[in-house]
Amino acid sequence: MPSLVTLPWWGYVLVTLGLTHVTIASVTIFLHRHQAHRALELHPAIGHFFRFWLWLTTGMKTRQWVAVHRKHHARVETPEDPHSPYVVGIGKVLLEGAELYRREAVCERTLAEYGQGTPDDWIERKLYNRHSAAGIFLMLGIDAALFGPIGITIWAIQMIWIPFFAAGVINGLGHWWGYRNFEPADGSTNIVPWGILIGGEEMHNNHHAFSYSAKFSCRKWEFDIGWLYIRVMERLRLVRVCRVQPQPVTDSGKQELDLDALAAILSNRFHVMAKYANAVMARVYRDEWRKADASTRRLLKRARKWLHRDKQRLDQAACRQVQELLDSNRVVRVVHEYKEKLSRLLHARGTVSHERSLQLLRDWHRQARQTGIQALTDFAEELHCYTMQPVPATSSPSSSPTALS
Repeated sequence: MPSLVTLPWWGYVLVTLGLTHVTIASVTIFLHRHQAHRALELHPAIGHFFRFWLWLTTGMKTRQWVAVHRKHHARVETPEDPHSPYVVGIGKVLLEGAELYRREAVCERTLAEYGQGTPDDWIERKLYNRHSAAGIFLMLGIDAALFGPIGITIWAIQMIWIPFFAAGVINGLGHWWGYRNFEPADGSTNIVPWGILIGGEEMHNNHHAFSYSAKFSCRKWEFDIGWLYIRVMERLRLVRVCRVQPQPVTDSGKQELDLDALAAILSNRFHVMAKYANAVMARVYRDEWRKADASTRRLLKRARKWLHRDKQRLDQAACRQVQELLDSNRVVRVVHEYKEKLSRLLHARGTVSHERSLQLLRDWHRQARQTGIQALTDFAEELHCYTMQPVPATSSPSSSPTALS
């Protein structure tokens, strides 16, 4: 079979990576950040390019993808989650994630409830939806014409790229293995801190904490290549960013734990709890380790990675290890109890009035200062500094906190 383009072996590798990367960028920028979460707006020209490219390389229908993903967030890790490794097993999601997606994508109830606001113009109805497989075969013809027999291999890799990485790796490993910056009410993880291969989707824990954000990276050393593309397109006026995750702002001149501080703390509750994990839990852990005997150190080592986690996210073995440590160490038990109390307070939005929430926070603040535990006292002393107001010139936004692991 003749070909229009002849390349060395590494040239075909680069072409394959480039083509699949455009597909990944289309998924993360168009389907995910733009359509599913409305975190950004796209110029019609770039938006339609993404739609056309996804038709060529995946055959996925926008409304179906958006509906399945929104349902995942709404029903995360419950029996109604379309692809939870905690429900159906990690092996099932990794190996059959695409099948789980297809099964949910044809559910009319899911489409009606979660698929609102997606494109419904003539080309979407008459071509992309009605002839969704036609683009895939057109892509096969293009690859074969350009590269000859090797083009068929390139096409095959294109076809398995999204089912494997998005449906399998992100939906599977992204809720099973990795590190966590924040503690949302699910098991989402950041697989790696450098979101290049999957367009930034590697930072899945960050996304679940701030699902409305167009930017997935949170720490200074995390890199979201999808966000880089968005910033470049923003300069070209092809994208308008609507929302990104908030960054805590503190004002050292504030002296009172007031409604402004409460609003800022609630708005940044994931950051606040992550700071508690680092500034209190990790600090106390280090202090207790230094003065512990051999038996206590064994308990500390076994329970270390679970101390800052929501107990509802722990299995029986982890709960037992944490409880053994809490029973044997008063200081760790106290800071752990105050963590649980603060977490419940910050996640009780909508169930109590602002005035009642402020009173509860003040009570927590006062009691925390009376424990005599320096790390806890220092953390409590800083709560009144949080603010929703613009930062004065002499102050600066606080950096994103880091967690225990």
